[in-house]
Amino acid sequence: MADTESAVTTPGDLARRLDAAGYLADEGLATAAFLALRMGRPLFLEGEAGVGKTSLAQALAEVLGAPLIRLQCYEGVDAAQALYDWDFPRQLLHLRAAEAAGVTDVDRLEHELYDRRFLLARPLLRALETTPSVLLVDEVDRADDEFEAFLLEVLSDFTISIPELGTVRAETPPVVVVTSNRTREVHDALKRRCLYHWLAHPTFEREVAVIRRRLPGVSERLADDVARAVQRLRDADLLKPPGLAESIDWVTALTALGATELSPDLATRTLGAVLKYQEDTERIMDEVAELVGRP
Repeated sequence: MADTESAVTTPGDLARRLDAAGYLADEGLATAAFLALRMGRPLFLEGEAGVGKTSLAQALAEVLGAPLIRLQCYEGVDAAQALYDWDFPRQLLHLRAAEAAGVTDVDRLEHELYDRRFLLARPLLRALETTPSVLLVDEVDRADDEFEAFLLEVLSDFTISIPELGTVRAETPPVVVVTSNRTREVHDALKRRCLYHWLAHPTFEREVAVIRRRLPGVSERLADDVARAVQRLRDADLLKPPGLAESIDWVTALTALGATELSPDLATRTLGAVLKYQEDTERIMDEVAELVGRP
């Protein structure tokens, strides 16, 4: 365990440090993150887009004083894109230079071509070679089953075998945060390797607190109005309910217009900051007055 990790003594201590880094974690999330640090286990965060999964990894990196190394998953991502690749253009240039210099020793050339200086480290290799580090495996649900199995193998022992160079083993395993928007179910084997936490949409009070923390210049009235409107939008059977990220975007847009509170006219003109589907906008347009009404 790195010195900074061991200095985090309790879940409450971690929550305070995350707070200082601009991230408000509730008791459950702070406990899950604390246990992940103490037990050396990856933290698997699942929840809808925009609830703060990626932001937690960024805040943890700040708390631990470690670089954040991000592996963005997508359909078709493979081991080479996650681990390493050889810099073929530089290898070719080296080969041509050696030939021009009259080098004919094939064994020597092959050895030089697969030197560490020609290796392009991708996120997983960089995380293993960087101590300390926070590795964010973002949106793992976008990758396929084969990549999941490969990822499980790497996270099990934090070693990577490079045939031309040997085995790379992490001196100190990185802190790992794996996120999923649950567009599909991730295999149980990967989840079993991790500590699991479901990150739900925040309560009204927490949403207001996060908005005011992220945007300290915003009026309390505007933060309340937007948080209340977003809470109602999440109950409106939309294709894409807004997350906390959209709440912050909406307040930022309204503040740019000089607003100190949310009116039906302003809400109508700025719905594009919080709703991302035309069908959702049309669904809400006739209910804007109710949306921004105060209890």
